[in-house]
Amino acid sequence: MEALRLAIKQMIHISDEEFEQFVAQTCARTYRRQEILSVPDVVPNELFFIWKGLIRVMIPDQAGFDHTIHFALENQFIADYSSFLQHQPSLYTLQAVEETQVVVLPRSAIEWGYLHMQEGQKLGRLIAEFYFIYQDNRIKNMYARTPKQRYDSITDVFPNIHNRVPQHMIASYLGITPVHLSRLKKQS
Repeated sequence: MEALRLAIKQMIHISDEEFEQFVAQTCARTYRRQEILSVPDVVPNELFFIWKGLIRVMIPDQAGFDHTIHFALENQFIADYSSFLQHQPSLYTLQAVEETQVVVLPRSAIEWGYLHMQEGQKLGRLIAEFYFIYQDNRIKNMYARTPKQRYDSITDVFPNIHNRVPQHMIASYLGITPVHLSRLKKQS
């Protein structure tokens, strides 16, 4: 829980007592490689804080093919945050790419934080801002950069990603085929 404490303290001021009361409502969980944390068409009622491992966020197209839209690494919060906030069914699947250990933050803990922590609403807002900025940058990169530029900069966003994720997932994230990814790798 120390990683969670540090992550929260980087965003807001929280007393030790507030943190202990908050964390008492959470639980730690380990997901096996390729295990699903969250599925589409269900209202998400949990946020996850990753303290070890890696999670892939994907969305299916009309043909049922999954597209990787995000990877979440250690010390990050992850969920279909928009659906969580709006109490709407999710469009995303969250999958552990490798064995992943998380702190599960149920909706009740988040709502408790809003009501009882001095800066509880600020924490929620900062997590939302992180996702907004990430998604905005992702959209800009998809349309304003070439596949080669996206490939060259992926490790800036996801350090060591090439050693942790299969190449077909990286290709999906970049919006290219695995064959195109192989060509780009040869050019680098």
